[in-house]
Amino acid sequence: MMALNLRENLLSLYRRQGYLHAPVGMHLCPSLEEEFRRRYPGFKGDYLDFFQAPYRIIYDPGFAWNFDEVWRIPGRDHMDWHRFYPDGFKYKVKFDGWGTAHEDNPDSKHMTRMHHPLRNATSIAELETYPWPDFKAMDFSYLKSKVDEIQTRNLAVFVWAECTVWETSWYLRGMDNLFVDMASEDPMATYLLDKVTELACFRAARFAEAGVDILGLGDDIGMQSTIMMSEDMYRTWLKPRLARVIAAAKSVKPDLLVSYHSCGYVAPYIPDLIEVGVDILNPVQPECMDFADIHARFGDRLSFNGTLGTQQLMPFGTPDQIKAEVRRNLGIAGAKGGLFCCPTHMLEPEVPWENIEAYVQACKEYQ
Repeated sequence: MMALNLRENLLSLYRRQGYLHAPVGMHLCPSLEEEFRRRYPGFKGDYLDFFQAPYRIIYDPGFAWNFDEVWRIPGRDHMDWHRFYPDGFKYKVKFDGWGTAHEDNPDSKHMTRMHHPLRNATSIAELETYPWPDFKAMDFSYLKSKVDEIQTRNLAVFVWAECTVWETSWYLRGMDNLFVDMASEDPMATYLLDKVTELACFRAARFAEAGVDILGLGDDIGMQSTIMMSEDMYRTWLKPRLARVIAAAKSVKPDLLVSYHSCGYVAPYIPDLIEVGVDILNPVQPECMDFADIHARFGDRLSFNGTLGTQQLMPFGTPDQIKAEVRRNLGIAGAKGGLFCCPTHMLEPEVPWENIEAYVQACKEYQ
């Protein structure tokens, strides 16, 4: 196989066309980022540079946890959202671009409590008059230069646009309320999900126009050992809307790779995800699904990202166990690729640095 740079190697792996070296990637929590800087004080870049990760992330301004891009949405930086929360807050709060409130939790390292601005809505009229983000008025010209700069460094561009339909909708409405709306076929559910989908389609097309390599969509639709909703409910309410978002992007850039994120057990949904155009499934949590089984059933039609558990293996396993799991999972995928073997979620403070190095070393040594 001819020489491939980091970007080419990753894209070839995801297209199951072979690869030269197992890529490395991870997401460190703030305390582990500090540990990285303490261990490598002379290194000028970040940990992705240090470990030669083959991608860089651009965050979707509509991603519900992306506070940095809120200012790019016209009128959002000075919006007074407190009127949607008459009970107020106990601790410091910040609002995302959709108006969802994220309240600090002093007992947590970096998690927040979420509050829902449309929880008490009772009519479509209230949804229609809600201050929805005006992405069409937003200047997306910054995207192309970001994409070009990353690709010029021979790195792949991954747009993190999770919370695509379901999560953004329930963040606004409250999960319990939205489930009731869907189960009772309340027109409010149709309006809310359609509105969020429409805005997601617009942004997906803008990302495709900018030439990104991988569009990272997703909604958590799985739990630890079961799916979050019935297959019929998923196919009625969410599948066709996800299909619209993917079609909006791939109609602009047909070779765009679509990665779909959902935590938990999602095996019954996988045929539906493949059908609507998902190319990569993330994160395949080993605590919830067995990668060998999932790969045997779907590996000819789907690629994967993840498989190294962050509930058990990464924090509590030994370096040798981590190396063995890397070899096992890459061996399952085989020479054609199809697996970016990496931790399934952010690495939290309890993960020993030696385990991170063991993961990196296993990938570097894999033949």
